[in-house]
Amino acid sequence: MEYGVGGGSGSPGNNHHHDGGGGSSDSQRRKKRYHRHTANQIQRLESMFKECPHPDEKQRMHLSRELGLAPRQIKFWFQNRRTQMKAQHERADNCTLRADNDRIRCENIAYSEALKNMFCPSCGGPPLHQDPYVDEQNLRLENAQLKEELDRVSSIAAKYIGRPVSQLPSMHPIHISSLDLSMGNFGTQGLVGGPSLDLDLLPVNGSSSSMQNVPYQPPRLSEMDKTLMSDIASNAMEELIRLLQTNEPLWMKSSTDGRDVLNFDTYDRMFPKPNSHLKNPNVRIEASRDSGVVIMNSLTLVDMFMDPNKWMELFPTIITMARTFEVVSSGSMAGHSDTLQLMYEELQVLSPLVSTREFYFLRYCQQIKQGLWAIVDVSYDFPQDNQFVPQFRSRRFPSGCFIQDMPNGYSQVTWVEHVEIEDKTPVHRLYRNLFYSGLAFGAERWISTLQRMCERIACLMVSGNSTRDLGSVIPSAEGKRSMMKLAQRMITNFCASISTSASHRWTTVSGMDEIGVRVTVHSSSDPGQPNGVVLSAATTIWLPIPPQIVFNFFKDERKRPQWDVLSNGNDVQEVAHIANGSHPGNCISVLRAFNTSQNSMLILQESCIDSSGSLVVYCPVELPAINIAMSGEDPSYIPLLPSGFTISPDGQNDQGGVGGDGASTSSNTNRNTSGGSLVTVAFQILVSTLPSAKLNKESVNTVNSLIGTTVQQIKAALNCPSSS
Repeated sequence: MEYGVGGGSGSPGNNHHHDGGGGSSDSQRRKKRYHRHTANQIQRLESMFKECPHPDEKQRMHLSRELGLAPRQIKFWFQNRRTQMKAQHERADNCTLRADNDRIRCENIAYSEALKNMFCPSCGGPPLHQDPYVDEQNLRLENAQLKEELDRVSSIAAKYIGRPVSQLPSMHPIHISSLDLSMGNFGTQGLVGGPSLDLDLLPVNGSSSSMQNVPYQPPRLSEMDKTLMSDIASNAMEELIRLLQTNEPLWMKSSTDGRDVLNFDTYDRMFPKPNSHLKNPNVRIEASRDSGVVIMNSLTLVDMFMDPNKWMELFPTIITMARTFEVVSSGSMAGHSDTLQLMYEELQVLSPLVSTREFYFLRYCQQIKQGLWAIVDVSYDFPQDNQFVPQFRSRRFPSGCFIQDMPNGYSQVTWVEHVEIEDKTPVHRLYRNLFYSGLAFGAERWISTLQRMCERIACLMVSGNSTRDLGSVIPSAEGKRSMMKLAQRMITNFCASISTSASHRWTTVSGMDEIGVRVTVHSSSDPGQPNGVVLSAATTIWLPIPPQIVFNFFKDERKRPQWDVLSNGNDVQEVAHIANGSHPGNCISVLRAFNTSQNSMLILQESCIDSSGSLVVYCPVELPAINIAMSGEDPSYIPLLPSGFTISPDGQNDQGGVGGDGASTSSNTNRNTSGGSLVTVAFQILVSTLPSAKLNKESVNTVNSLIGTTVQQIKAALNCPSSS
């Protein structure tokens, strides 16, 4: 500390000040000389201050003699020190009060928004205590917006049907027999008179879902929170790099399938964590590592990984929801290096029998060197907020990937998944082997999905001989891209329809195969989906047949009448084909049924396969809508209600195949050449065009019978026992 010497009360020094005579100027008299205390003097004064912040004259004289300072210097040092401590306490109190004010302000905003969104349970209108004038103005504004939307949709519809909308007859519910399912669309027969089921109507969980669907909204981050997050992310990055670069004894090769298996004893020694010995017996650790080459450069991959919407589009079969709450650090101006984000994601296995996993985590991106990027994810628990009490435990230890540029625009991606899981409910018996083998959410599934989707994106961007059609029905590259976007939306919609997230409350309605058909309903009003009440129904069965054979069965158009009850036994012909990757099973098809009265109805189908499993998803689409997509126009408003199948290995005898040598997706599918298959059969049905309609028992019985018949026909065609 430096202390000025002078007569002012704020000058704690007492050095000799030579006046310089009576003739000195005012500026010379105002000059002060300073004395810097030694380290020993400061240490002694500090220790005395801790014992006695207000020393008496006797104590000050003792310190003066001991330290060789004037009593006046001692006095002013203690005065200044007390003032400094008071200022520190005031700053701390101000920070606390400011944080409380911010928290209260956020709560007020949340309450205000909640009040705005309140509605009357009787009529669905706004609460009575709102200002009528404000209500009227809001209704006028909403009316104008709806008119604009109606005009825009009417112009699209006029182009879609070939005549003005005013010439169309008024819309009425279509009454068809419950067995006439060639359009894939149930009528509303019996909705008025039939008994109502106690199934809540839920808003559709689509791409337009708002933040309110996220189960927990983190509080506003303080600077202290951001500093803590930065430290956690830096430590996680260091751990991830060692996990990616170290082999034995940290990672061992499995003797059964050659996968990388984490040695937990070595891991605990290399990365000791507090309280690691207090293990919950119901908690299990999943750790896996895999590597592969993808058709995309590192910069594009990093950009997609750091954007939650692109992240979801890149993994539509795994991620049901992803959000970025806050960008903690925006990194460099040149790119995403050193960017840190607080995020949320929900992951799924495509079956109504498997619970989703939710993670609140930090995502940190760092450029290691030119052409090499590392992205790490690590869970964050919001310890300062007592409201955050998760219903189950899903914690992500440092996980992530290396993305290394390769020649010709390719990248080598090495992926690590390391999570701690306490399931909401015990893993279903059909999926135990798949989970305990680490395949359900492991690194191999992420890598194989990434490889397949990057091939799909490459096919989307490149126009060439990737289409095959009869009569040149896809005339341009724009038409091809429009069809691929339409099929991508169909896949995303299908995956969301069988999710077990909070937005889907499944109800078991039958005991088929000791599993049951599970149903859920939601009201749909989003563009690109039919307006009204949609019933989703699904079941999962086990077949003692390898996944590749099951996929080939569904993919073979000649065998479609053996399982597709919607085709009424009619043969189908492929009239257009778009390749989506190197494997012949990765493609989009347009199918036409023979000998049917529905000549204006085609079937849009996409199939895809990789080492983690496969999909066959299809949807009836009217011919004018297909023409819109094939002409290259925006297909966003074409309504889709897809059904289909997911096929995954059962986790038994899953041996052989390719490790992390960068083989393509087509060769990776050889890994699942033995063992059985888990097949999910899922249908979506529009049961009413009225969004407030109640679901009746007849509709549920009909879809239950539809799935039961489909399952029986599949087993009969594949020569499987009906009890399997």
